[in-house]
Amino acid sequence: MATSISMRSSSFLALIPSNLNYRRHRRTAMASLDQRTYSPGVQISEGNGGLPKVSLSSHYGSEAEIYLLGACVTSWKVSNGNDLLFVRPDAVFDGKKPISGGIPHCFPQFGPGPMQQHGFARNMSWSIADSDNVEGDPIVTLELKDDLYSRSMWDFSFQALYKVTLHSKSLSTVLTITNTDKKPFSFSTALHTYFRASVTGASVKGLKGCKTLNKDPDPSNPLEGKEEREVITFPGFVDCIYLDAPRELQLDNGLGDVITIRNTNWSDAVLWNPHLKMESCYRDFVCVENAKIGKVQLEPEQSWVAEQQLAIS
Repeated sequence: MATSISMRSSSFLALIPSNLNYRRHRRTAMASLDQRTYSPGVQISEGNGGLPKVSLSSHYGSEAEIYLLGACVTSWKVSNGNDLLFVRPDAVFDGKKPISGGIPHCFPQFGPGPMQQHGFARNMSWSIADSDNVEGDPIVTLELKDDLYSRSMWDFSFQALYKVTLHSKSLSTVLTITNTDKKPFSFSTALHTYFRASVTGASVKGLKGCKTLNKDPDPSNPLEGKEEREVITFPGFVDCIYLDAPRELQLDNGLGDVITIRNTNWSDAVLWNPHLKMESCYRDFVCVENAKIGKVQLEPEQSWVAEQQLAIS
């Protein structure tokens, strides 16, 4: 049975004026979280840098970790113990920057634009709204609401719910964006998923025939085209948007794993690898992202829902 957790949703990490106050607030937040009761397979603890972290453990031996900062899934392991996600070695867990790796949120803006790169959701502290366990599969729902920090960039009232379910061989997420304002708003969004990979052996299937916006060589002036390849590899710098992508892709990570990436209502896909722009780690990951590049328009009280499932064969 679900355990409902009600917490004040705020961007305390972004608004703390000093390191001393930040540490004091972090201890208070952790104490509050520790006093709550969660469903079996759902635990809260201090992660890297003392940041609050949710750990999911299924009855079947799979595991996942999610930081409340950015609602960022940083680890997903199936029963053989292999981590299928990648966190960059330059990732900083100080609460001041978004976590570089795992599954960061891009909301309410994908890429560059009038606000900071990829929006603010990955910079903010989400709260735990609910937890559950269904037949040994743990579930946690995280929540983000507008505050002074978000309104300084995007002056709208909203609610974001992010439901994460861990199965024996898959990880499912449901993102729900609701307009709680009295005026309409629009947004773009993506799940910027970093997969652990051997870049020389990694490949993606399922995108043949899609219209492309290729940011190589000029990110500010993408080249329109059409994907003709059955199997897409990562021989160098890759930064390409695929419009009207199919609901299912397959990633061979080059390490012996084939991951099926399914989606509902994520209309587009993005492939990215920085190559020599990130020389210390580009060989060890590829990004295959579900995205909504075109603007989603929501009237007051309307919601938009998108689902993703990552499954290993």
